[in-house]
Formats: sequence, structure tokens, C-alpha cells
Amino acid sequence: MEHTLKHEVIIDDTTLRDGEQTAGVVFSKKEKIAIARMLDSIGVRELECGIPAMGEDERAAVRALVDLGLSARLITWNRALVADIQASIDCGITAVDISLSVSDQMIAHKLRKDRRWVKEQLRHSLGFAKEKGLYVSVGGEDSSRADLLFLVELMEVARDMGADRFRFCDTLGILDPFTMYEKVRTLRTAVPELDIEVHTHNDLGMATANAIAGIKAGARFVNTTVNGLGERAGNAALEEVVMALKLACGCDPGIDTQRFHEISRFVGRASQRPVPPWKAVVGERVFSHESGLHADGVIKNPLNYEGFDPAEVGLRRHIVVGKHSGTSGLVERFRSMGVELAREEAAELMDEVRAVAQRLKRPLSDGDLRRLYAAGKHDRLAA
Repeated sequence: MEHTLKHEVIIDDTTLRDGEQTAGVVFSKKEKIAIARMLDSIGVRELECGIPAMGEDERAAVRALVDLGLSARLITWNRALVADIQASIDCGITAVDISLSVSDQMIAHKLRKDRRWVKEQLRHSLGFAKEKGLYVSVGGEDSSRADLLFLVELMEVARDMGADRFRFCDTLGILDPFTMYEKVRTLRTAVPELDIEVHTHNDLGMATANAIAGIKAGARFVNTTVNGLGERAGNAALEEVVMALKLACGCDPGIDTQRFHEISRFVGRASQRPVPPWKAVVGERVFSHESGLHADGVIKNPLNYEGFDPAEVGLRRHIVVGKHSGTSGLVERFRSMGVELAREEAAELMDEVRAVAQRLKRPLSDGDLRRLYAAGKHDRLAA
């Protein structure tokens, strides 16, 4: 695999569709508008914004998004049914994802049909969508468990009928990045005229890795959600995919990452799914340093222990003082509190700092440190 991408990558964020399908999550219309505006303003080029066939409330929300006149293309999710597609058209939508189950497991045990029926359903729904002049992504639900030769057949039908891309879905999140790369590469080679989009889930904790693998294999579009929201264990996180593209792949998708922290917190509140402090890229404490070796290294030069500047994603660095701290970290923490602590003083305080942290089972707060410093100063004066 090459380390630097040679092709353009377009983010299709599905926070407003698959993100809202997280069990128990509901966004109000006002929240959807705010999220859409935020994502549009940072440069996300496509937003999967809902499922119009769900009912009038959903259609009203989609129409409200259409009325915003965003730069991002709005695309809706639809079953491969004319009625679903018409519901999207009625909302003013000009781009649709039409989804079909493509694995033998789902064809037989969910649809209770056969492969021939799936191909005919694709022809019928895609034909209608293209007659209406729509941009069409053909979504292959459960592509990761489907027969590759059958996927090639479907992609050839889609290509010949004017579809714009094919969505390869790891619906159950069961792939590893190596298998994802091989499958997407095979499809890209077999039907090079049709763009591929990858949609990954995090059931095995590999959604972001699989998304990047699919992109490296030739996929031009990738689905993401803010904070990795989504069915079950969630989808590939927008913030993780974008930073991985920039740092690991040498590809800048044109996203203003400095607002990631702001957007992450907003979606966390709206979804009632608070962002864990250790969440990759956007967690409040992912730029925290405690151990003596790491704190000393990052104080000397942040690049020693940080792959990128926390300000790049709207965060800041924290020097934590606790059981594993060293004198450099202690001196720096006191400096941030406005106290110039000599290294000799820091060395004298270290045993007490570690003992208190051990007893409290947590790092020390500014108040804890001020009290220790005051007590030590008193002892030094008394001596």
C-alpha cells in the first residue's frame, strides 16, 4: 500500500442519518440545522441528512436543511423503492442513496428473495432515480459479507444505468483493514468507471482503520459521523478519519479541523452521548501528560510526544501532576499557576506529591498543589 494518496477524498458525513440511528438518539429540527451548518462551514462536502420515507416530521426536517442553501450536497437514504425516492424528491433533494441488501445472508433471511430479484429491484429504482435527474449512490448493505462477483455484477448494472457511485458497506463492522483493502481494490479494478464509497462500523473497534484502508484501496468517498455515532458501536468518526487522512496518508480533505472540539461537544450534548475525555482526537484529556519522561519531553518540544498540535483540533495541552510525575512536569504546572518553582524545591515536593496522589487515587488539583507548596514553604522557613 502507498502511504501518500494520489486521489481526492470526499467526506460524506452521516451524523444526521446514521448518527441519529444510534439507539435512543433523537435530534430536534433546530439541532439538525445547527449541526448541518457547522459541518458545512468547516468544509464537509456532502451531508447524508435523513430518511424522508420515515414520515412528515422527517420530511419537514429535510426540507428545512434544503432551504438553508448550504454549499454541501445534501443526500438522503432510501430503500430501493420508487416511493422512497419520490419522498426525497418531494423534499427538494437532488441526490439519493438507494440501498439494497446484497449478501446472501440478508437476501435470503431478511428480504426472503434471491439475487435475481435484487438486480431487478436495482434496475427499477435506479432507472426511476436517473429519469428524475438525481445524483445516485447505490448502497450495498452488508457488502462485506457479499459475494464479490455478485457485487461486480451489481456495480456493472449501476454503471451502465448511470449511477454515480457504489457504497461498500461493512454493515456489521466485521472486517479488518487488510481484508477491506483487498475487497475494495478488487471492486475498483473490476469496475474502474464507478466511484466507490466506504461505510464502516466500529463493532470490532476498526471503523476508522477500515475507512482508511478502503480509501487507500481506491475509494473516493467515505462516510463519517461526529464522535463516531451510529448503530451499535457506531461509525467511523469524522475527526479520526480526517486527522488520519492528513497525518497518516498525506491527504488534506479540506476540512477546518480547529472547530472539531466545538462540533464534538455540540453533538455530544444534542445526542446525550457525552464525549469521553479519552476519545481519540477530540477528548478533553488526550493531550494530557503525567509521566515524568513524557512530560519532560513534551515541555522541551511538543513534537516529542504529540503527533499534532492540540490547537489544530481546538484543544489544549494539560500537564497532569500525579503519582508518575517528575520534576519537569511539576515545575511547568506551577509556572502555569503563576509560581516560579526551583527544581530543588520541586524535587523536595515530589515524595509528598506522589504520596497524596496515591492516597487520593487521582491527580492533584491546583488547590492541592498550592496547599502542599505552602506547607513546604512553612517547613523551610521554620528550619
